[in-house]
Amino acid sequence: MLLKNNIPIQYVLGKVKYDSALVAVYAVIITVLHEWGLFVVNIPIGGVPAILGTVISLLLAFRSNQAYDRWWEARIIWGAIVNDSRSFARQVLTFIGNLYETGPSGELKERLIKRQIAWNYALKRSLRQQDPYQEIKRLLTDSDFEFIQNYDNVPNAILKLQGMDIHRAAAEGLINQFQQIELERTLMNLTDSMGKCERIKSTVFPETYTLYIRLAIYLFIAVLPFSLFGLFGYVSIPLIIAIGTLFLLIEKMAVHLQDPFENKPTDTPMSTISAKIERDLNQMLLDDKVVTEESNDAKIKGKMFYIL
Repeated sequence: MLLKNNIPIQYVLGKVKYDSALVAVYAVIITVLHEWGLFVVNIPIGGVPAILGTVISLLLAFRSNQAYDRWWEARIIWGAIVNDSRSFARQVLTFIGNLYETGPSGELKERLIKRQIAWNYALKRSLRQQDPYQEIKRLLTDSDFEFIQNYDNVPNAILKLQGMDIHRAAAEGLINQFQQIELERTLMNLTDSMGKCERIKSTVFPETYTLYIRLAIYLFIAVLPFSLFGLFGYVSIPLIIAIGTLFLLIEKMAVHLQDPFENKPTDTPMSTISAKIERDLNQMLLDDKVVTEESNDAKIKGKMFYIL
C-alpha cells in the first residue's frame, strides 16, 4: 500500500516513462513539421479534441472508481480477518479451561492460536502465488505441517485442522456445545473472507476495457497537437507531453489498483496486517517471541513509501 509521504517521482513517472517518451517524440516531430510548413493541419480545439477529452475523462473516472472499489473491498476483507483472528484467539483462551492453564488444554490453546497466525500468512502468500510453507513451518507442529502438504489449498487445510481440534475438544468435554458453535461460527467467517479474497483474485478485470481506453487516449494525443501548435507554437510540445502523461498515469493507476494481491506497492498490505495479527495474538497468548523477518522487511519498506 502506498503511503502518503515520500513517494518518489521516479516511481510515479516510471510507470509511463516509455509511453511518455513516445508522446514526446511524436509531439516534437509534428510540431517541428508544422512550424516549418511541411505539415499544416489545424483542428479547432473546441472540436474533436474537446469531445475526446471529455469522453476519456468520463471513462477514466469510471475505470478508476471500479478499480478502487476492488482494492477497497480487499482492504475491508482483511480488516474482517483481523477482527475474526482476535475474536478466535479470545474465544480459545476463555472457552478452553482456565485462562492461562498449562498441560493438555494449554497446549491445545497454543496450537489453535499458532495455527490461526499461520493461516493469515498462508492466505497472504497463496493470494500472491508464493510458496505458502516458507513462513508457517515455525508455527505448526510436525504432524500439522505434514498434514497440510497433502493439500493444494493450504489455508483451507489449516481451517480443517482447526475444525478437527474443536470437534475433539467438544467430544472430550473441554468446551460445551454452545462454545463449539461460537468457535465454528468464527471459522465460518474466516472461510467466508478467504472465499471473497479468492473471488477478487480469480475475477479478471476485462482487458478489452483497458485496451479501448488506451486506444482512446492515444487517439486524443494524436489529434491534440493539431489544436495546440496554432495557438502556442513550440510551447505546445511540453503541454502535449504533460496532458498525455497525466491521462496515461490515471489509466495506469487504475490498472494497478484493480489487482490488490499481486505483491506490488499498491497491494493491500497483507504482510503488515499478518505481522500485526501475529503480534496481537502472541501477546494474548503471553508469548514474547519476535515477529517474522518478512514483517521486519515490511517495516523497512514502510519507511520508504509503501508497505506490503
